[in-house]
Amino acid sequence: MRKGMLEYCIMLLLCDKPYYTSDIIEELEKANLIVVEGTLYPLLSRLRKEGLLDYEWQESPYGPPRKYYKLTDRGKEVLSALNDSWNSLAGTVEKIRNIEK
Repeated sequence: MRKGMLEYCIMLLLCDKPYYTSDIIEELEKANLIVVEGTLYPLLSRLRKEGLLDYEWQESPYGPPRKYYKLTDRGKEVLSALNDSWNSLAGTVEKIRNIEK
């Protein structure tokens, strides 16, 4: 479950703008989702192979160029479907939580 949620959270981050890997980790930590590089890099690589992410090189004032990840058009479509699934699941869980016991 955590793996699927991690993919979803990363895709949510990347839906608006490209992110450098350390920025992804930082944003996830702000949301109390701790992820190490050893987990993140293979996940980003797999999502790229699936056509959901791509990357672009950007110059860095701090050293060599950096790889910034972004959602592809296909990734945006998949994210939209994941959003629908999440909303449905969250609604179902909330109904069950609110059943009088």
